[in-house]
Amino acid sequence: MNGKLGARKWSVLLLVGLFGQFAWTIENMYFNLFLYNTILQDPDYIAAMVAWSAAAATVTTLLMGALSDRVGKRKAFIAVGYLLWGLSTAAFGYITPENAGKLFPGANAAVAAATLVVVLDCVMTFFGSTANDAAFNAWVTDNTDSGNRGRAESVLAILPLVSMLVIFGAFDGLTQQGKWRDFFNIFGAAVSAVGLLSLFLVKDDPRLRPRRDSYFKNLLYGLRPSVIRENPELYLSFAGFCLFSIAVQVFFPFLIIYIQHFLGIQDYAVVLGVVLILASVVSVLSGRWIDRLGKLRFALPAAAVMLAGLVGMYFVRSMAGVMVAGTVMMSGYMMLTAALSANIRDWTPEDKAGHFQGIRMIFQVLLPMIIGPAIGAALIRSNPMTYEDLGQTKNVPTPGIFLGAAAVLLLVAIPVFILRRKEKETKT
Repeated sequence: MNGKLGARKWSVLLLVGLFGQFAWTIENMYFNLFLYNTILQDPDYIAAMVAWSAAAATVTTLLMGALSDRVGKRKAFIAVGYLLWGLSTAAFGYITPENAGKLFPGANAAVAAATLVVVLDCVMTFFGSTANDAAFNAWVTDNTDSGNRGRAESVLAILPLVSMLVIFGAFDGLTQQGKWRDFFNIFGAAVSAVGLLSLFLVKDDPRLRPRRDSYFKNLLYGLRPSVIRENPELYLSFAGFCLFSIAVQVFFPFLIIYIQHFLGIQDYAVVLGVVLILASVVSVLSGRWIDRLGKLRFALPAAAVMLAGLVGMYFVRSMAGVMVAGTVMMSGYMMLTAALSANIRDWTPEDKAGHFQGIRMIFQVLLPMIIGPAIGAALIRSNPMTYEDLGQTKNVPTPGIFLGAAAVLLLVAIPVFILRRKEKETKT
């Protein structure tokens, strides 16, 4: 490759990437809110849902990433996966305690409905991880190189923010009005439509060829001790992203609930809209600097920016304060995401991009989404603050989740320093 991406590739990156992020935003933020506000106000169910979906995502990506390498195709997995991903997202609108009570008349209706949400989240995650985590991420690795990955990743990094901005700005009113079925149907249909469009837009890299080696051996290829010894930089990069992702998951699943119920800011869509717009601008502008300075040199300053934002979020109480601290926090988050993601792609063996998507998911999703929300839930339970709503006592997320995240984020410096030292030794 010559370091430049053509219009078709940019179109795939933006369209397939963005609509995938619509679905992930709904899963990561709105399923939690949907469960909390309409079914059961228990942070342990949120932590359980996040953990189980992370496990489903990891197993799926291991299986389907290796399979996409085996058959030498990404397009089919993206198209069919997005189609079914959208349909399963729409299905959430039909889960209510009333419907669950009809299905399981002898059970507690709220608990049954909460359990259905967790189960359907795993089903939805299977389709999403097949399409996005396994196939689309492998396609990105196939179609970028070390000369353009910083720019590509800086754009991919803002798509979750753009997704949140669109959802909060244009569609959050549906959730506040209790129109959850309409909300899920709209985005389910949109994601399925992109799956159909992918059949015409996505093209597999011509260098991608079917593999003839053992599929079952390749499933656990990246967990072999010999492979880890052969690729120390890759696994150190995974470790760095793992610690970063744990820090994010300490506070992120509870963020809207915190803003709404602890700070008492009901217009959280306005707050998040300002934060996301400003952080997105910072992320896009940082793309060229990531490629010019180097991913590792850029990572620590980006982490410092995020750390400052997390500490700020602990102290602020006003809408304006949240906008300022949130912008700093999310700017650092986006820049660090881009730098660490691009670094991982640089160290991923070119002929095994699909193999390593599952390993990436262990470090970027499975471990963080089990450990992070559990830390956050423990911090929430340790605080006695609750409130009464319709006769129920509800736990309220408190500012401690941001300090917990900051403490974990500090650990990212360890693998980054080791990688930088290895990088310097290689150059000398």
